[in-house]
Amino acid sequence: MPPASQAAGGTYADLVALFKEWRAFQRPVFRDGVPDYTPAAMEAQQARLPEFQRRLQAIPPGGWPVAQQVDWRLVQAEMNGLDFELRVLRPWARDPGFYSVLTPEQSDTPSKEGTIFAGTIETWRMTFPLPASAVGPFRDRLRAIPAVLTQARANLIADTRDLWRAGIRVQKDQSAALADLARQVRPHHPDLVPDIDKARAAVDGFGAWLEAGLPGKWGRSGVGRENYDWYLKNVHLSPFTWQDEVTLHERELARAIAHLTLEKGAHASLPPATPMDSPEAWRKGMQDAVTAYMKFLADRGVGTIKDYMDPALRARVSPYAAPAERDFFAQVEAHEPLLLRAHGYHWFDLARMEKEPHGSEIRRVPLLYNIWDSRAEGLATAMEEMMARAGLFAGRPRGHELMYVMIAQRAARGLASLRVHGGDADLGGAIQFAHDNTPYGWLKVNGDLVWGEQRLYLSQPGYGTCYLSGKAQIESLLAARLWRQREAFTLKGFMDDLNASGMIPVSLIRWEMTGELPPQ
Repeated sequence: MPPASQAAGGTYADLVALFKEWRAFQRPVFRDGVPDYTPAAMEAQQARLPEFQRRLQAIPPGGWPVAQQVDWRLVQAEMNGLDFELRVLRPWARDPGFYSVLTPEQSDTPSKEGTIFAGTIETWRMTFPLPASAVGPFRDRLRAIPAVLTQARANLIADTRDLWRAGIRVQKDQSAALADLARQVRPHHPDLVPDIDKARAAVDGFGAWLEAGLPGKWGRSGVGRENYDWYLKNVHLSPFTWQDEVTLHERELARAIAHLTLEKGAHASLPPATPMDSPEAWRKGMQDAVTAYMKFLADRGVGTIKDYMDPALRARVSPYAAPAERDFFAQVEAHEPLLLRAHGYHWFDLARMEKEPHGSEIRRVPLLYNIWDSRAEGLATAMEEMMARAGLFAGRPRGHELMYVMIAQRAARGLASLRVHGGDADLGGAIQFAHDNTPYGWLKVNGDLVWGEQRLYLSQPGYGTCYLSGKAQIESLLAARLWRQREAFTLKGFMDDLNASGMIPVSLIRWEMTGELPPQ
């Protein structure tokens, strides 16, 4: 790795060079296959970070094209993200769930939601049997898991009760994921199963250690309002504060409940919605929904339709869930499969990143610290209501009702997470609030979904609210573009330009599309 003191120039090429060096520095050092998150290693990284920040400041972007100035702001935001992680979040010391040694499912966002443990094994990328050249490295990573969790026991020194409670559930899920991995691997690589079993035993032992330590944990896990505000402004480049987000989410919850009631009244004479209650009906309903949605996008001119979009969306429809097993999103899917096809804009985004990589090297790779969340989750959420208003549910009026059910759930869970970070509730209170304010009781209070959501939002400030705060920014940007272009405005042009900016904060996309400077 080049020394951090290397002199920096003042050109865009110097920024790209610094970005590459920064990305190498940001990752923890690995020792014998184990990422080093010990206090000494984190203190050493914190000591070197200011020098990278000084080097960035020595590359003044003034006078550059707006797109290059945007890239400069992205690098600055990432450095601020590491600063916040080292000073405040400190997941290696505060959050047992940080030590997720296996990632069995692909995220629908540019990278994993929440903090990322550098040693995780992304088994969703693997196909068994493995190539011969991949077996040894995979075995080495499996054998590193017990050492990872030994280090975790020494690192986890903070008094954070809610993160410990949620972390215990995470480790139980990790154990189940390892058991499933053993079942997948056994027919192809039986010699690897003992290593998986040892890894699972280490996870189970770590979980038992967490349970034994929980009675002594009583401290808060939220970051507090001041830290939350700093993070939104300096890392996620959001125009909102903690209080702004409370106000927005209270308004959206009230709006959703009120309009849901009005929609139901308007449809009182219609027969009740019939959910898809068989695997056959589910499969047909999902595939028909993709066909209908793609035709709708093309007919309405909602952006340029690319060949990769249909297969990307069709490959990611939700699997069948039996009625008794359905949590919130499965309930929505069963009643109206079109709605979450709109939210599936995520899969278009990921396919675009693969098939049409951005021209900027800085935007070509997923931004760190979930800095993309207002764009990724905000647009996917905005598409639900935008497409409903554009006519997606013509002849399917129950879709409008479910759209408001979705908004209510997003508002409820967002408010719940704000209360925990603001010190007004604990994790149990947040989960109960989210359940109580989700229509029809569809969000199970003891379900994996609500626990997983609130654990994510606690570990990653701003994520629980980015769905609606990002949606609000997207809608504001659409209005600003409309005001500027007037009769020349087209939804296709708006969506194409939005996509062309890449997976970056909406405030920076607005700068590129309107010339309005983002929050400083």
